[in-house]
Amino acid sequence: MLQTLLLVAMILISLSLTAVVLLQRSEGGALGMGGGPSGMMTARGAGNLLTTTTWWLAGLGILCAISLTIVGNMSRGSGSIIDADAVGALAAPTTPAAEAGAEAAPADAGPAAPAAAPSLGDLEADLAAPAPATTPANPAPAN
Repeated sequence: MLQTLLLVAMILISLSLTAVVLLQRSEGGALGMGGGPSGMMTARGAGNLLTTTTWWLAGLGILCAISLTIVGNMSRGSGSIIDADAVGALAAPTTPAAEAGAEAAPADAGPAAPAAAPSLGDLEADLAAPAPATTPANPAPAN
C-alpha cells in the first residue's frame, strides 16, 4: 500500500517538475535561441518562484526515490538465493514417507529425482582419480 502511494507521488512529482522546468525562461544562447523578453513569464518574481519550485520538487523527488528504495527492500528479507539449508531441503526429501515412496517407484517410471549436491570430498576424489581411457566409436581401419 505504501509503495503504491509513493509510486503515485513519484509520478506526480516527476510530471510537475517537468512542467515547471519547461515553463522557465531560457537564459542561454544555445543554438541561436535567445532568452529575450518575449517569454510568457518575464517578471523577476516569476523567475524566482519557478526556480524555488524547481528546487523543492527536485528535493521531494529525491526523498521519494529513497523512500521507494527502502520500502521496496523491506519485503525482500535477508535470505540468500544460495542458502545451504534451502538447497538441501529441495534436493533431498524431508519426510520418511517421501523416502519410502521414492524407493518403491519402478525404474521405468520416468526420470529420477535429482540427487543431493556432492560434497567437497567427493569432488576432490573425482579430480584425483585418473580419467578413464576412451575408445572411438568408429576406429579408423589400419592399412
